[in-house]
Amino acid sequence: MAALAAQNAEDGFSKLQIFLQQLIDWSVNAGGRILGAVIIFIVGRVLISFLNKFVARLLARRHIDASIQSFVKSLVNILLTILLIVAVISKLGVETTSFAALLASAGVAIGMALSGNLQNFAGGLIVLLLRPYKVGDLIESQGITGTVREIQIFHTILVTADNKVIYIPNGSLSSGTVTNYSREETRRVEWIVGVEYGEDYEKVERTVRRILAADSRVLSTPEPFIALHALDASSVNVVIRVWVKSSDYWGLYFDMNKTIYNVFNQEGIGFPFPQLTVHQAKD
Repeated sequence: MAALAAQNAEDGFSKLQIFLQQLIDWSVNAGGRILGAVIIFIVGRVLISFLNKFVARLLARRHIDASIQSFVKSLVNILLTILLIVAVISKLGVETTSFAALLASAGVAIGMALSGNLQNFAGGLIVLLLRPYKVGDLIESQGITGTVREIQIFHTILVTADNKVIYIPNGSLSSGTVTNYSREETRRVEWIVGVEYGEDYEKVERTVRRILAADSRVLSTPEPFIALHALDASSVNVVIRVWVKSSDYWGLYFDMNKTIYNVFNQEGIGFPFPQLTVHQAKD
């Protein structure tokens, strides 16, 4: 009995040694794969950063349009990141063919989940081909007005006048209405100014023309247009239309409001107040 017990103990010890050896071998192999995957990831991130900078310098050196530059840089970064993920997974021991088969089997679900992004990607290509706007343009779309900072593969980034950063999907921009305020070199500015009934219209028009002539931002061609717009309930409305460079639009618009107010006051041209005439019946 003692010999049998000793034999069983020896067999159990041998199995334990074999198990521990297998565990050590697996740990060494797993540790090597994990270490290799970490090294690949770190080196890959460095290479991706280098390649992104190289592509950016190459595009800038060739004077590629800024809109295309931002799109290409975003696309290259995503593709390189996907390749890095596949390399890391492969180093960890996951068969890339199995990984590809897994993605293929889940293709329908992924396609449904990414249908919006695929539409935005196609929209980005349409924007680059048809060029309704480019980086630096002031545009209005989806109820938002801002300057285009970047055109990425899925979104266009706008910066509003109050410095908000807005991401608009390219799909919406390619299929919706886009107003580009920067496409043309000139724009028309319009004011409607109300004066009191009884004011000399000829005097008002002469005063307005003198104000416009004193501002170099007002273009002479097409020439300014001034006319009596409407006889409103409490005011005589005068419409003023001039053409300016697109970059001068808002500056002239607000400056002219101030100038008209000051000069009209100096000339004694009155601005109207809402009036209500009440007729009292006699007894």
